[in-house]
Amino acid sequence: MIDTYLIPALLIIGKILLIVLPLLGAVAYLTLMERKVIAAMQMRKGPNVVGPFGLLQPLADGLKLMAKETILPAQANKLIFVLAPMVTFILALIGWAVIPFGFWEDTHLVLADINVGILYLLAVSSLGVYGIIMAGWASNSKYAFLGAIRSSAQMVSYEVSIGLTIICVLLCVGSLNLTDIVMAQQDMWFALPLFPVFIIFFISILAETNRHPFDLPEAEAELVAGYNVEYSSTTFALFFLGEYANMILMSAICSILFLGGWLPPIDIAPFNWLPDPLWLIIKIIFCLFVFIWARATLPRYRYDQLMRLGWKVFLPLSLIAVIVTASVLYFGNMLPGGSV
Repeated sequence: MIDTYLIPALLIIGKILLIVLPLLGAVAYLTLMERKVIAAMQMRKGPNVVGPFGLLQPLADGLKLMAKETILPAQANKLIFVLAPMVTFILALIGWAVIPFGFWEDTHLVLADINVGILYLLAVSSLGVYGIIMAGWASNSKYAFLGAIRSSAQMVSYEVSIGLTIICVLLCVGSLNLTDIVMAQQDMWFALPLFPVFIIFFISILAETNRHPFDLPEAEAELVAGYNVEYSSTTFALFFLGEYANMILMSAICSILFLGGWLPPIDIAPFNWLPDPLWLIIKIIFCLFVFIWARATLPRYRYDQLMRLGWKVFLPLSLIAVIVTASVLYFGNMLPGGSV
């Protein structure tokens, strides 16, 4: 009787660890990748002292943060203050429960292949704003609170554009299942016929993850460091790791929706020799490179420019994209499932 429940539970825990542990390593080394890429673009060397080629720099940074003193502001709500970075980091991890990595010898590599996977991802990404609001409110600091308000308004604004661009993809697929979305791109990745939608989606996920040029909550000249100004040591590290984990998750979603997921660009040798998960990882790394490229080259937006872009440019354009996509599919008799 015990084995009936214990073995399936251990298998699920093992699958979770197979996703979470590599993800934690990827988050740590994404910080090194960012510093190396920006250094190369600015004709500098970047981290090159700790370990060969600076490969141990993320470990040194982690140990440094963990060794520092954790300071709790005297007037802060200490419970919520500590919970906020944990919420942000955990929400960045649980989104991976529905991310499909492809197939391996007829085995579907996904933790939970649910039929509403894209809705699950939208729900998890929307909840991410709660960690930032909790941090700004619990810190009992005007700078932190202003940073939290900015970030929540920014994330809510650009979630509208993200949702509408995803509708364009769903119209082409006729399913909310992430595996179905990938398999619908066997002939052509959606980034080609839906290129304007792809651009709107990618810029929106830059704003959704508070990344440059939309990192307004961390505008040093105005807010010192935004919502995390009162955080130090491990709590600050959790916010930092949560931001980078969100970058990887959003890059994975972008790869699945528009870049064919685990599908190779051409289904011929030698492209189809690589295993499915490796193709997905390559596409995620490409998206992360563009994240870093944007940070190295673009100036930061003013807050009014940020909100104007979201509400007065992207919202109308994404609505038009939904109408145009639905019209082309309907009148071209290309709706999923046949004619209507």
